[in-house]
Amino acid sequence: MKITNLETYVVPPRWCFLKIQTDEGITGWGEPVVEGRAETVKAAVNELSDYLIGRNPLHIEDHWNVMYRSGFYRGGPILMSAIAGIDQALWDIKGKFYDAPIYELMGGACRDSIKVYSWIGGDRPSDVGQAAKDVVDRGFTAVKMNGTEEMQYIDSFEKVEKAVSRIAGIREAVGNHIGVGIDFHGRVHKAMAKVLVKELEPYKPMFIEEPVLPEHNEALRDIAAHTTTPIATGERMYSRWDFKDTLANGYVDIIQPDLSHAGGITECKKIFTMAEAYDVAVAPHCPLGPIALAACLQTDATSHNAFIQEQSLGIHYNKGSDLLDYIQDKSVFDYKDGYVAMPKGPGLGIEINEEHVKKMADEGHRWRNPVWRHKDGTIAEW
Repeated sequence: MKITNLETYVVPPRWCFLKIQTDEGITGWGEPVVEGRAETVKAAVNELSDYLIGRNPLHIEDHWNVMYRSGFYRGGPILMSAIAGIDQALWDIKGKFYDAPIYELMGGACRDSIKVYSWIGGDRPSDVGQAAKDVVDRGFTAVKMNGTEEMQYIDSFEKVEKAVSRIAGIREAVGNHIGVGIDFHGRVHKAMAKVLVKELEPYKPMFIEEPVLPEHNEALRDIAAHTTTPIATGERMYSRWDFKDTLANGYVDIIQPDLSHAGGITECKKIFTMAEAYDVAVAPHCPLGPIALAACLQTDATSHNAFIQEQSLGIHYNKGSDLLDYIQDKSVFDYKDGYVAMPKGPGLGIEINEEHVKKMADEGHRWRNPVWRHKDGTIAEW
């Protein structure tokens, strides 16, 4: 069997899909994208295709190493996201070739299902108490929200008090036994992160996410000293080498690699296993489409330390299109009592509605991250 073609589709709301074709008629799907840089990743996939056309798609480990190592310059969000989408599609082909879910080819499943959480609020969260109640009424047992608006290096306690009042509102609406993940989104600098984690701790967050940007992960030591709340990070870390020091230093409790950013199934399985050796949990990042989610679930199925899965159904970014729009059997992602079952079909376990993909690719998108500024005119972290 040989790879004959790689074709990318930039589709709304902000995704990019990849189809890899073979001379035996088996096709695989991947989701290579960086939010706000879809066309750039698409170009990287096109460049990497030169290594793949005419090759046997089943030789995934070798293809991964060729794409990663033979370009000399390596790593980073663009290249690793392009590799990730290709890797997902190759695994999809392999599963279909052997008529088995991907997890069966990775040692088999160690779980039947995994807990999922629902996003509430938006970029600048409001009315989160009622939003939390709404999703809990739909069966979710965990939610996640942005913890605060943009913050300066040293900022006012008014913003801290607003963040605390929002979490207090959630607890008042849904009680103490619903998991609440609080995403700092890298908007907060070290000094204010220490204040926030201490003030939020009485409300028993499920975790604090990305309290500082990953380039400042050394600050997690000081932040961890101010709280017993689990600390999560990793959506902007792209390989096992990026995670190496963070795991060894011991100040993170949960890692969140993204299966569409961190080298795909091949690389993320290795990252998950590294984390297990340090007694660190995994909650894969996935505010993306159905292919990315399916790849996460296939890897979660084989990973003892995966404890919860992000998913984008109804997230504030998905205006006009949602992840179920692109698949044939929408029941694959049915959520029951806050859990989703592992997909049972071959490969990724989903069937893409190719006709709809092509239709929406004609529409495309130019989604961009918002640009925020502080009152003094300086650029703010979004």
